[in-house]
Amino acid sequence: MIVLGLTDSKPSTAALIIDGRIAAAISEERLCRMKMAYGMPLQAIDAVLEIANIPAKAIDRVAVAQHALVFEPEPKPWDGWFHEPANGSRKKAFTQQVGSMLAPVFGNLPIAWQAYHELKHALTRDRRTRLPAALKERFDIQAPVTFIDHHLCHAASAYYTSSFDRALVVTLDGGGDGRSGSIYEGEGGRLRSIASVDSFHSLGNFYSYITALCGFKAENHEGKVTGLAALGKPVYADILRQFIRYEDPGQIRYTVPMYHQSALREIAAKLPPDFDRADLASSVQLVLEEIGVAFIRYWLRKTGLRQIAVAGGVFSNVKFNQRIHELSECQGIFVHPAMDDSGLAVGAAYADLADQPGQNPAALVHRLPNVYLGPAYSDADIEQAIQRAGYTGTHEASIHDKIAALLADGHVVARFTGRMEYGPRALGHRSILYQTTDASINDWLNENLNRTEFMPFAPATLVEYADEFFTGIAHAEDPARFMTITFDCTERMRQTSPGVVHVDGTARPQLIDRETAPDFYAILQAYHRLTGIPSLINTSFNMHGEPIVCTPDDALRSFRQGKLDYLAIGSWLVANPMEVRHARAAAVKRKG
Repeated sequence: MIVLGLTDSKPSTAALIIDGRIAAAISEERLCRMKMAYGMPLQAIDAVLEIANIPAKAIDRVAVAQHALVFEPEPKPWDGWFHEPANGSRKKAFTQQVGSMLAPVFGNLPIAWQAYHELKHALTRDRRTRLPAALKERFDIQAPVTFIDHHLCHAASAYYTSSFDRALVVTLDGGGDGRSGSIYEGEGGRLRSIASVDSFHSLGNFYSYITALCGFKAENHEGKVTGLAALGKPVYADILRQFIRYEDPGQIRYTVPMYHQSALREIAAKLPPDFDRADLASSVQLVLEEIGVAFIRYWLRKTGLRQIAVAGGVFSNVKFNQRIHELSECQGIFVHPAMDDSGLAVGAAYADLADQPGQNPAALVHRLPNVYLGPAYSDADIEQAIQRAGYTGTHEASIHDKIAALLADGHVVARFTGRMEYGPRALGHRSILYQTTDASINDWLNENLNRTEFMPFAPATLVEYADEFFTGIAHAEDPARFMTITFDCTERMRQTSPGVVHVDGTARPQLIDRETAPDFYAILQAYHRLTGIPSLINTSFNMHGEPIVCTPDDALRSFRQGKLDYLAIGSWLVANPMEVRHARAAAVKRKG
């Protein structure tokens, strides 16, 4: 059976499940080049059909994530919370304004929020007819269309790709379909709902409110807050605990009614006007960990389950994931690689497929082989793109050895190869690579890419050497393959790779094995032979504010803008002019 999974929230995504396995998955933002694009994933649908080489008429079913969502027939750039929706939906802006007004007036009265949810459903009801009609008109897709609960989609994405037959499945995010969290028991390929958290007691939203108060874009820059937290002290934690807490049995509650703009006003009123944002980041990280860990510990103990599969935006917080892994009750953790809403498309397809007559749902549970599920480009495509960009490339028979030699000599090398990664992380196919030995890289490379980041770059490390450089990896090997968790670093890691160790002594590794990432494995092996160091810096290949590169043209444009040294694109090697490389090297020397 062939199921097309869709999410038209941010970032809108299409995924194709064929015979129970993911054949292709891609977010619209990578194709339309609008960060966090939402609306109908028009190009993504075309792309997954092309990747799988199937016609639209071969699709048996279409599964769409989320019930209450405004229909947008074309992709739109997301303007972010607390900004005027110049390109966004008036309906969405209206519902947010209503929520902000209800919070201080009606408090946490369930009847008020039930009315709010009913209003939202009424405003978004036309999506159930308009989206199927658009699929038929635009793609000639005539398969039946099913709409599936937001949090069930998150749960399905985590459970069916976790390899765990029996597991606690937890979702936590900003909110969707009236919930901001859910607890499921997964067993034998079936998901049974146990509990949920209302969307107006959202741990994810609370972290986003603090993100905005720190001066970053809410629901986009939470990763900056996570990195910044290690640079401060949790001096405002007691203030934040006045707003949100864990409550027995197994619940998360706001103590003060708040939503969007009203939340900013409430929290800001309690903070000193000259608060230090690093200390505020440290405080919200501590509160997130305290509440989230207590919540998950309760349900692990309540169910007796020892393996946990998770998805939802809160689990993009890699430090939080480490705290879950460290629980004595946890004997195995899996974080779906597209834990944000891009994973909903995969989850919707699996949730729908598991419910079909004659389907054995237990057969759907598997270990995700890799996340290279996007488009790929031939060497001929790449050669033409190089010519269009005005570069001269050299075709390298041993490209992996050449990359390793350049890295060992201290050059920055962008790598573009094979199928693009699914999810928010670059995992070697659309990555920028560099040595881990330079402690100043977080400053000068981010400056080149116009980024302001506080989380250090991540190390890609040969799996054979993982235990020599990180502690506590057992039972978290799969999250480590996909760069979704941090670990404490050993002294050897601190000494040999200061460029990837955070000030708190942790790092967010991508463990590289030959089966999952053969191209990246070959590069690291060659680099290890030359230097004795089995790790390289891996950061996403994009300029600040842009999606990760998708096409050869994207790669060449970002390569030029980022003033990087070399681009290893397929089997071709492209160099920026000598003066660009010399200028970069001189800047690094000055900063060092």
